Amino acid sequence: MYTPLNPELMVKDESLLKDIPKGIEVIKTPISEPYSLYKLFLGEGGSSLKPGFINPGGDTKNKKRFKEHLSLFIRSNLFIPDLKFLWIRPSVFYLRRYLEQNRVDAIVSTGPPHSMHLIARRVSKITGIPWLADFRDPWTNVFNFKYLRYTSLVTAIHKRLEKRVVKGADIVVTVTETIANEYRELAPEQRVEVVTNGFDSSDFSKTDIHVEEGFTITYTGLLVPTQNPSVLWKVLGERVKEQQFAKNLKLRMIGNIDSSVLEEIKENGLEENLIKMDYIPHNEVVLWQQKARVLLLSGGDEPESKGILTGKLFEYMATRRPILGFGPKGGEMDRVLEESNAGGMFDFDDYEGVSEWIDSQYRLYVDGAIPVIESNIAKYSRKELTAQIASLLDELTNK
Repeated sequence: MYTPLNPELMVKDESLLKDIPKGIEVIKTPISEPYSLYKLFLGEGGSSLKPGFINPGGDTKNKKRFKEHLSLFIRSNLFIPDLKFLWIRPSVFYLRRYLEQNRVDAIVSTGPPHSMHLIARRVSKITGIPWLADFRDPWTNVFNFKYLRYTSLVTAIHKRLEKRVVKGADIVVTVTETIANEYRELAPEQRVEVVTNGFDSSDFSKTDIHVEEGFTITYTGLLVPTQNPSVLWKVLGERVKEQQFAKNLKLRMIGNIDSSVLEEIKENGLEENLIKMDYIPHNEVVLWQQKARVLLLSGGDEPESKGILTGKLFEYMATRRPILGFGPKGGEMDRVLEESNAGGMFDFDDYEGVSEWIDSQYRLYVDGAIPVIESNIAKYSRKELTAQIASLLDELTNK
C-alpha cells in the first residue's frame, strides 16, 4: 500500500486503522500540497480548503467571496489534475526504484484524487506490471466538475488525461453501470467492470443496540448546498407546529454540514429539534445510524447524481432502518432502494411524496412499531465485493 506521509486532511479517523489487515506493508513518502498558499490568501477559515464545499455562485463583489472565487480559479487551472499533482513525479521516481527490488503482481490505483491514476499509469508503463484503475467517482462527469471554473483549455486537458487513464489500464473498475457505460463509450475496446461500494459486516455485528427515544431522523457525513433537501425542512417545519410532533422529533446531523443547510433548518422552525454533532470516529457513526428511526440520504440535486451510488447507502441498508432518500428518480440509488425495499427516493421538489412518507413513518412511531427492513444485502458486503476485485486481479496476473 502506497500513501502520502504528511497529507492535508479534512478529518483523521484513527479507528479505521483496524481495517488494514495484518501483514500489509504500508509505504509512505512526503507530499507537497499548496494548502499553505490558500491559508495565506484566504485565512485559516477559508472555505475553499474544504473538499466538497464549492460555492457555485455568490457575490464576487464581496471581498471574501472574491478571494474564494479567485483562489478556486487558480486551484482549478494551475493544479492539474488536482491538489496532489506535485506528488506524481516523485512518486513515479520512488516506486520505480522500489519495484526494482520488490516485485509485485499488479498495481491498483483508486481515485479521486485522479493524480493517483496518473502515478499508476506511468509506473505500469515503465515496469510492465498490469494495472487496474478503480474509479470511486467519475472524473469529468462528476457533478462538481462544472463548478470548478476550468478554462476550455484545462477542461480539454482533463478529458485527455481521463481518456489516457481509461484506455491505458488493463481493467477499469467503477461503482455504477452509469459510470461504466460512460467509460465504455469513451474507450469501446476497454474492459470496464462494476464493483459497487459496500459495507463492513463487522461494523454491524452488535445485536444489543436499541432505537433511541423519539422520532429521530439522522444524517451522517458531508452535506453541501446542492444536496440540501429543502422540501424536507419545509414538511417538518409545518409538522412541528403541532406540539406533540415537536416534542417527539429529533433531527440528528452528524458530520460536516454546510452552514447554509443549518440556517435553512433553523428558518423552518426546527432549531429546537436539531442535534448537530461534528465529525466523530466511524465506529461511533455506525452506532448512531443503528439507533435512528429514519436515515436521511441525499445524492444531490444535479443531473450527474443519477449515476452516483454512495457508500453511505450500503451502510444505511446494513442498519435495517428505513431510508429517506433524495435524488433523481430512475437513478442508481433509486434502483437499489427499490430492489431492496429499504426506503423511498424522492425528487427534491416532491412535497406530497415526502409528506406522505414522513406521516406514515410517524404513525408507525406513535403506534410503537420499530420498522426493520428485511432484504438480502449480503452481496453488498465488503467481503463479497473484495472477492470480485480479487477475481479480476487473478485474471490480470494469470495472463
